[in-house]
Amino acid sequence: MQKVVIVTGASRGIGAATALLLAKEGYGVCVNYRQRQDQAQALVAQIQAQGGQAMACQADVTQEADVARLFECTARQLGPVTHLVNNAGILFTQTPFEGISLARFSQVLSTHVLGCFLCCRQALGQLPRGGAIVNVSSAAARTGAPFEYIDYAAAKGAMDSLTKGLALEVAERGIRVNGVRPGFIHTQMHADGGEPDRVARLSPQIPLKRGGSPEEVANAIAWLLSDQASFVTGSILDIAGGK
Repeated sequence: MQKVVIVTGASRGIGAATALLLAKEGYGVCVNYRQRQDQAQALVAQIQAQGGQAMACQADVTQEADVARLFECTARQLGPVTHLVNNAGILFTQTPFEGISLARFSQVLSTHVLGCFLCCRQALGQLPRGGAIVNVSSAAARTGAPFEYIDYAAAKGAMDSLTKGLALEVAERGIRVNGVRPGFIHTQMHADGGEPDRVARLSPQIPLKRGGSPEEVANAIAWLLSDQASFVTGSILDIAGGK
């Protein structure tokens, strides 16, 4: 069976690195995006130039109808979805807890938690025995991200709980569900939070004394999706340099 994966939020960063790697490993890849069409299309072109199979699909993962369309479009162009990477995320400017608005908190939880829920639920209608899901969480779920991103940390903590519970529910169906918790990774998302060089500032706090790369996270995601991890489910792998 052809392996077909949807990577949400795949136009940049960890999502893009994951899409590239999975295409090299023989997956048909749907590059999902919400706004960055040019970047998504450029990524698809890069994958195709390297001999891979890919398509781009715009969808807001917080919208039930969009998620249904995302899976239908992927199945029509690439085949039934066999794997899923829930990577779509959002980050706002660094703010202490009391400065976080209800609108911001709601949007962060909606993007990460509701988006993950909707995509997982839709995937279960297509994933075969042997299929797998990886949810991209964050080390912030462990640290709480005080004075900066408590909303983001709370959303990622909820994703971790969803990952564990869903893994136990679908284990007898032969579907595996795992997560990764990246730490300080060099991506463009830090600019969204108002500090593009945040990883460089915080690197001295990391036991390995450096930030990670999107490709290092992608390698872990690809392993968890693969048959090499066939006895791994309900696990959340920290990719944080020992932090």
